[in-house]
Order: sequence, then C-alpha cells, then structure tokens
Amino acid sequence: MLLFLDVDGPLVPFGAPDRAYPEYDGPPAPAGHPLLARVDPALGPRLAALGCALVWATTWMDDANTCLAPRLGLPPLPVVRWPDEDEPPGLLHWKTHPLVDWAAGRPFIWVDDELTEADRAWTAVHHPAPALLHRVDHRYGLTDTDFAVLTDWLAATGR
Repeated sequence: MLLFLDVDGPLVPFGAPDRAYPEYDGPPAPAGHPLLARVDPALGPRLAALGCALVWATTWMDDANTCLAPRLGLPPLPVVRWPDEDEPPGLLHWKTHPLVDWAAGRPFIWVDDELTEADRAWTAVHHPAPALLHRVDHRYGLTDTDFAVLTDWLAATGR
C-alpha cells in the first residue's frame, strides 16, 4: 500500500483565522523554510506506523527529504517527479493523473489539502485498485481525526 503525502497543508498548516499555530522543537529549520517549526515531529512515527510505503507527493520534491524527513524521523522517501505539462482540463487536480500513473495499479492513499470529488471520481474510474483520496484541512494539518480515517480505511481494505 502506497501513501502519497503532500507537505503544505497536511504537514505544514497554514491559513487558520487566528494564525495561532503550535510550534514544535526539532532540528533547526534550514534557511528559507521558516514554517517548519509548525511540523509536528510526532507525525513521522504515526505515518510510519500505518504500515504504508510513504512517498512524497509535493512540489517540495527533494527538499522534502532534506528538510522534512529528518524533522519527522523518517528515512529518505521516494519522490514523485512531476511531468512538465499544463494542468489537466476541467476540475481535476494537476497531481491526479501522475499519482495514478505512479501507483501503477497498486492500492494507495493520497493525503492532500486540495482534493475534490472530481479527483475521487476520476480515480475510481481509472484506477483498478482501492484508493483513498483524503482531504486534510490545511488550517490544522493532519489531526487525530485524519489518522482515524486512514486507519479505518486500511482496516476495511484488509491492509
């Protein structure tokens, strides 16, 4: 089981009305990444405990391994390389086609803050294996409720 993981929103919360984000201790943030203190290092072990093959699905690309993996206590993860093309027509997110292609028929979870019903519907038609496209509220990042959804879905699919 693959778990495609976006960074901005799921791991780095933003846009909360009160702008009161918790900040966590951890390795110093590299220059140019002042929001990394918002990343809860406890998320790494929780993600690893899901038993999925974690894959970065973010525009951070290799910076996710350089900046985030150490903060989360994760090893370097595979990184989805985005094609250099225009956004898909219609309502689909630009990541949808590349992630379904990357999954190559394997079951997957995609955690992102920009998912829509259009992405879910397209994936259900074009991907033969179970897939959970889970939208995270960007204002709070991954929460206990999100982990409950992921865990329940994994249990329901026998994973």
